[in-house]
Amino acid sequence: MFNDAYRDLTRPNVLRIIECLKKSQGMTVTALSKELEMSYMGVKQQCEKLETAGYLSTWRVPRKAAGRPEKLYLLTQKCDALFPQAGVELSINVMEGVKRFFGESAPEKILFHHFEQQRASWAGQVGRGKSLVEKATRLVELREKAGVFCRCHYSREDGFRIEEFHHPMQELFVIYPSAIRQEIRMMEQLLGTKVERTLVQQEKGGELVVYRIGVLG
Repeated sequence: MFNDAYRDLTRPNVLRIIECLKKSQGMTVTALSKELEMSYMGVKQQCEKLETAGYLSTWRVPRKAAGRPEKLYLLTQKCDALFPQAGVELSINVMEGVKRFFGESAPEKILFHHFEQQRASWAGQVGRGKSLVEKATRLVELREKAGVFCRCHYSREDGFRIEEFHHPMQELFVIYPSAIRQEIRMMEQLLGTKVERTLVQQEKGGELVVYRIGVLG
């Protein structure tokens, strides 16, 4: 999620539209206005301004019934800079320095310490959930405050899962994939059940990170 200071200095409706689109594979003005409980014209005007500025692109899809194709709005790469990062360049440089002076396993120890501290910090709030669904919802809220764009999602076909659209440590995960396993372990400890992380290719490009939660409680 965008932090409070950023929201205070920008137009909140613009950020709400961007957040909504970040968690989708494209949405029409009608769908956005319904989701955000905003007027159709208000959403349309903001989307057109964002498109002109290069932050949105459009994708036309045929309607199932007769009529003109629907226009879907999607985020462009220009929006990437809007989402929180974890000081990636500095973090990577520090990790390389630690590895050089303290050995190959030193970065993993630092990452273990990070996720262990995160687990300890979040355990009380997540643990107050009375069911697995409530615990997962609390975990998602905490992850969003930490800069991870994600949500809980349930469908009859896919079951219950957490969908992740942005992670501020993504570039670090590429260099140190063991950090992914450590984060999954931390989530399993907080939820008290198995968590399976998979990458799902999206129809309009890019990958969606999906955490499948073991058993509903």
